[in-house]
Amino acid sequence: MIKVHHLNDSRSQRVLWLLEELGLDYEVVRYERDPATRLAPPALLAIHPLGKSPVIEDGGIKVAETGAVVEYLLETYGQGRLRPPAGTEDARRFTYWLHYAEGSAMPPLLLKLVFSMLPERAPGLVKPVVKGISKKTLTSFVDPQIRAHVGFWEAELGRSEWFAGDQFTAADIMMSFPVEAGADRAFDVDTQPRLKAFLERIHARPAYRRALERGGAYSYA
Repeated sequence: MIKVHHLNDSRSQRVLWLLEELGLDYEVVRYERDPATRLAPPALLAIHPLGKSPVIEDGGIKVAETGAVVEYLLETYGQGRLRPPAGTEDARRFTYWLHYAEGSAMPPLLLKLVFSMLPERAPGLVKPVVKGISKKTLTSFVDPQIRAHVGFWEAELGRSEWFAGDQFTAADIMMSFPVEAGADRAFDVDTQPRLKAFLERIHARPAYRRALERGGAYSYA
C-alpha cells in the first residue's frame, strides 16, 4: 500500500486528492507544523534529508517533491487518466502547468508570506527598520509579481474551463495550491471570477472532499 507522509496545511494535500481521484488505497502518516514557527517537525528528517512533505513510499520506492510524486502516480497507476493524450496541445499545456505550479507560481507567494511575517518576528529595536524594508519589498517587487501571475491564471482560464483544456487533469490538482494560497493571502478572489469559479469547482469534487477527511485540517479550503 502507498504510504503518504503528510504535513498539515501543505502541498501534500494535493497528493491525497490525486490518490482519491485515482481510487487508490493509501495510508496517511500525519505530521503537524510547529504552531509558532509554522515549520515542519524534525521527524520528517528521518523520511527525507530536507525534512519536507510530501514524500510517498510505494513498496521499496520512495518519491519526494509534489510534481515528481504526481508524475510517478500517473505513470504507475494512472492508465491514461487525468492527463491529455500525448502529442496534443493540451498535453503540452498539461506539462507546462504541472511544472509551473511550483517553479514559477509559488516563489512570489512564499516571498509574500515571509516578508509579511518578518516585522512581527523582528527584535524590538530593529522592528521599524524591518517593517520598512518589508513593506518596500512587497509593494515594489513581490505584489506586482503576484498581480502578474494572478492575471495570467485568470486569462488562461478564459481559454478553457480547466488549466490544460476542457477536461479536469492532474495539472488542476497541481495548480490548486497556488490558487488557494494566493486567494488566502495575496489577492481578492471576488475580483477574479474565473479563479473563483475554479475554486468552487475543485472544492465541490467528491475526491477533494474525501482527501480533506483523510488529511485533516486544511485552512486553504
